[in-house]
Amino acid sequence: MKTTVILLSRLPQAAYTKSVLMLALILCLTACAGKKRQVDENKIRIIVTSDGEIDDECSLARFLLYTNEWEVEGIVTSSSQYHWHGHNWAGDDWIEPYLEAYAEVYPSLVLHDPDYPSPEYLSSVTFLGNVEAEGEMELITPGSQHIVELLLDESDHRPIWIQAWGGTNTIARALKTIEENHPEKMDYVANKIRFFFIWEQDPTYQSYIRPHWGKYNILTIISDQFWAFAYQWNKIVPREKRSYLEADWMKENILGNHGPLCSLYKAHVSGSHGLAGDRDFNQGDFRSEGDSPAFLHAINTGLGNLEFPGYGGWGGRYVKVRDNTWLDPVPVADYEYPLGRWYSSSAWGRQYMRQQYPENLHLMEAYFKPITRWIEAIQNDFAARADWNVKPYEEANHPPVVKLNHKAECRAKPGSRVQLSAVDSFDPDGDELSFKWWYYKEAGNYGGELQILNAEESEAVLMLPDELPDKTTIHIICEVRDSGSPVLTRYKRVIIKI
Repeated sequence: MKTTVILLSRLPQAAYTKSVLMLALILCLTACAGKKRQVDENKIRIIVTSDGEIDDECSLARFLLYTNEWEVEGIVTSSSQYHWHGHNWAGDDWIEPYLEAYAEVYPSLVLHDPDYPSPEYLSSVTFLGNVEAEGEMELITPGSQHIVELLLDESDHRPIWIQAWGGTNTIARALKTIEENHPEKMDYVANKIRFFFIWEQDPTYQSYIRPHWGKYNILTIISDQFWAFAYQWNKIVPREKRSYLEADWMKENILGNHGPLCSLYKAHVSGSHGLAGDRDFNQGDFRSEGDSPAFLHAINTGLGNLEFPGYGGWGGRYVKVRDNTWLDPVPVADYEYPLGRWYSSSAWGRQYMRQQYPENLHLMEAYFKPITRWIEAIQNDFAARADWNVKPYEEANHPPVVKLNHKAECRAKPGSRVQLSAVDSFDPDGDELSFKWWYYKEAGNYGGELQILNAEESEAVLMLPDELPDKTTIHIICEVRDSGSPVLTRYKRVIIKI
């Protein structure tokens, strides 16, 4: 049944009659009605923990529009140094209005992709975690226990990306329960875990997770680059890209006439301020989605960055600083990363914005570029998802499919010509495609310049210099845009090893 629906959703536009769409919807609703959906081995598994800050709410609105991309295993409310019971608390049930709004737009969303999880399923995996105080991890909570059950479940060995949009305390409580009750399972559990933290918003990663689980070398990304997509975006995002975050664009593409879920999106109100000292924002301006990079990293855009944080993708680019811990690449020679927490009081970008801005702007631009370089594509993708709330398939845009006509990794010799091709790429809506092959210098280990012939064609040629160090790695991105509205972009990465 599920296969039939997927095939229907990929038919050419002309085949989308009203009866076919209704059949697809009925079949999908039937398939998705239960608590657990059919396992898709190609799907990424995700658990979100969040402290319910306003920017978390904005991130959640966007997140729900991308839930077709992953197996969402849990949405858990936690606390942080900024929010806990009795302190700037959004309420134990702050997620409910968003899930209710999702339920209203769900019948429209599944017309665009039947893999959207049912509202009943998302509600069934939404829990309250450790929220009594900053860093509280002594209580066993429904949220922590849900994480425990998922990690111990040996019927599904696929990795689980655990995201901390707030503090890590509920995650820490779950891991402590496993250590106390199932120490023999710690190695198995550690092999399943991947972490993406938006700062360390409480001390529990340093006080418990790292000392007790560090020996397992769990892939851990801790982001400070997210600040480019947070409250001070109006200072950080390059001026030529700010229009995608300003009121006119937001009102037209997200806030107005895009259904109940987008209407909950908490953009700026008239005359509101970001942080102290910022200019006034206009009503409708993007406010903050500081937590979105955690799941933007996990969207399969074709960049292949999921297990390789140094590759760079929509969620930023990171460098390994110790063990398997990846932090933001600081553009300062001989910079020494702190041994402890990477958060608002220590992370380089946040300290720059407090202490140096607007001096040395070239450093700020380099530091945040791993996220700001994608702003146009990210926002246009959001706008397309917003359209899916209210438009039938044939009236909305869907991303192109990029296909390489050769392997994604190849070996080459200095002075050679590397043939690049993506001629089999296509667009599900029949839109014309435009191509751009570009050199992602920071992702590889070669610092020189490179020439790409026919860089704006489906077939191009990379000209390698006559002299290149052995073991040089070069990353070339094939960026493909459609001609729909909004313009959507997908990619493939070609890695050349000398």
